Order: sequence, then structure tokens, then C-alpha cells
Amino acid sequence: MNEVIDELHPWRWSSYATLADVLPAIDDSLNGQLSAAVPVPGSKDVVLLLIDGLGDSLLTAHADVAPTLTSLRSTTIRAGFPATTASSITSLMSGASCGSHGVIGYSFRTDRAATRAPNRQLLNALRWTLDRSDGRSALGTYLPEQIQPIEGLLPEMAARGVEVTYVMPGLYRGSGFSRAAFRVEGTYRPAQNPAEILAGVGEALAPQSPRHQFVYAYWPDLDAAGHLFGPGSPQWVKALAVADRMVADLAAALGRDATLVVTGDHGMIQANNRFDIDTTDEMLKGVEAVAGEMRVRQVYTRPGARDDVQSFWTDALGDDAHVVAREQVLDEEWFGVEVTDAVAERIGDLVAVARGTTILTRSLTDPEIEVNMVGHHGAWTAAEQLVPVLLAQG
Repeated sequence: MNEVIDELHPWRWSSYATLADVLPAIDDSLNGQLSAAVPVPGSKDVVLLLIDGLGDSLLTAHADVAPTLTSLRSTTIRAGFPATTASSITSLMSGASCGSHGVIGYSFRTDRAATRAPNRQLLNALRWTLDRSDGRSALGTYLPEQIQPIEGLLPEMAARGVEVTYVMPGLYRGSGFSRAAFRVEGTYRPAQNPAEILAGVGEALAPQSPRHQFVYAYWPDLDAAGHLFGPGSPQWVKALAVADRMVADLAAALGRDATLVVTGDHGMIQANNRFDIDTTDEMLKGVEAVAGEMRVRQVYTRPGARDDVQSFWTDALGDDAHVVAREQVLDEEWFGVEVTDAVAERIGDLVAVARGTTILTRSLTDPEIEVNMVGHHGAWTAAEQLVPVLLAQG
């Protein structure tokens, strides 16, 4: 069966390391050790480049466009569930799964008692806004350090003397999501395009410091091309070629004691089947709120209505999605082996995971630009879950 339309089998990825294993492997590298999960060779300095939307399946399918990326492939890991940027970057930087760090998707409800939020408004974790990605700021309602309470490994590394530098767009500095995911202030070098990323990484590594250096760089354009035009489109292929040249330049500029680690936060599929929640009769009967994204929906039901809602959604969606109760999600460890009580409360009463190339849209609720996107991610297919790890040494 084509990997894009695999049936839902969360457990089939259990043998893969995850994004949460990458930073511990880098820490091992700086200490002269080799991690079994993600084998990063021992180095004095490490640069971690996250190419948003770099999926393993897509890289394989377009290897001819990306000879450098293909040649540097070391291993394949999985993003974790859901396969989405907010969750993945938090897992990457905290070294923990969603069940511990609590950023369980693009948007979700939070614990009202902990945050004192009125009516448990939805939090869009990536934009740190209320209810919608273009809603008003959530900083006055949800403190990032409370929503994501785990400091993780990076502060420990910094406390041991590792110098931390961020090379990424300047608008991310001090944002709610950055505060939640990156728990070390570090040195910030604004960079939007490949040339600026190359310069920022070079400036970070240029001083001959006796201390170890960890540089985190981020490039969003591949993901943006996939969302707007579709993975594999001419625009996406062009962005992949740019990423390949960027990585080649970074690898060539490495000092002899430095290692470049490249990975993605998720893959992507092209939506060919749209199911609109907002315009399907009685789809929202008994439902208080719907969060998440179009491949994974968190459904919060009214008291006593969950079973009826699950039955209705299951019948309405048929083979297009798998609709699961929170208890099953926890039992099957979708969000990790350990899920704290606070995080469990955030999970929807039901979780609807799209199958095949289906997306679950909200044409009357979500911003128009999101409703019309072509490329999507979040669910359990290999095309969304699996990401490569690439390694280059100076």
C-alpha cells in the first residue's frame, strides 16, 4: 500500500527514534560520546539546522534535486504525534514528548484551573494567539512558561558552559512560542534567507572560544512552499534546491571541530479530499470546540455528549478519518509513554485523525489562507511522520 495512504497504526513507528532524541544526542556529541538513537559524532561545536517541512519520503522522491541532502543522510527518525511545527520544535528543544511538554498541536484547550483563562479559550501555540492564528495575543491569558513547564536539556547544557546561539527570523525573538520552546536566552542572530543563515552561523563559530558552541538555525521556506503550492510542486522543488545549496555551503564552511546536523519537523501530503466540518449537517451538535489542524482535530464535547458525537463523526467521516476517544489515545501512547495530568486534560474528548489525503476543514471558522492551503501534515502517514537526519563534519 502506498505510504501516503497507510492505515492508522501509531505503534508501527515505535522502533524509530524521535525529534526528542536529537538534542540529547548532540549533548552526547559535545561530551565525546556517541548516542545509539541518533549517532552524532563527537565534536567541539554543533550546528543544528531545522528545515521546516523536510520529510524523509519527500527527500527520497526528489533526491535528484537535492544531491547534498541525499549524500549526507545518516538516519531516519519520526517527528512524533502530531507531526506539526509547534509540537515538533518543542520536542526537539526540550528533549521530551508532547505528553510531558504539553504543546499537543497547532491549537488546543488548556487547563483552566492552572491558567485562570475564561471559558478555556483555544490557544494557537505557534502564533500564541487566542482561538485562531489571526486572533488577539494570548500572552496576557496564557503564560508560555506555564503552558510548557519543562526547561529541558538546553538550560543544563548552558549551565555547563555551552554557548547557545539562535540563527532565525528576527520576528520570532521573544514570541510566546519562542518563550515556550527555547528556555535559554542565548545569543540571537536574526536571519531570514540562506545567505543570512550562512553568515549568522559563521559569525557564531568564528570566535576561537575554548567553550563548546551549540548553534540552532531555522529555515521556513520549504514548508511555506508546500502549504501554498503543494509538496512536489515546481515552487516546492525550487525551495528544496535552495535548501540543498544552503546545506552544501554550511557544510563547506564548517571548522574542523564542528558538526552540522540537519533535520525536519515533519513531512507533508497534498490534500485531495476535503471534508468540511462547518457545513456538514449536525457535525457540531454536542461539540463545544474543535482545535488542532486539518489532519488532526481535537474535539471537545459538551457534558454527556461524547459518545453520540463519536458515533456521528465516525459515521459521517467513514474511511476518511479515525475518531478515537481520549482514553484510547492515552492507552496507545499517541502523545508519548508518559502523559501528565495537566496535558491529558488538554487532549480532546475525541481526536479525529485524517486518513489518506483527507483534510478536515472549517470553512466558516479558520482563516481563509489556511482553509485554502494545498499541503498539510500532522497525522500518522510515513510521509508526515518520518524525517531525515543529515550529518556533515568539518
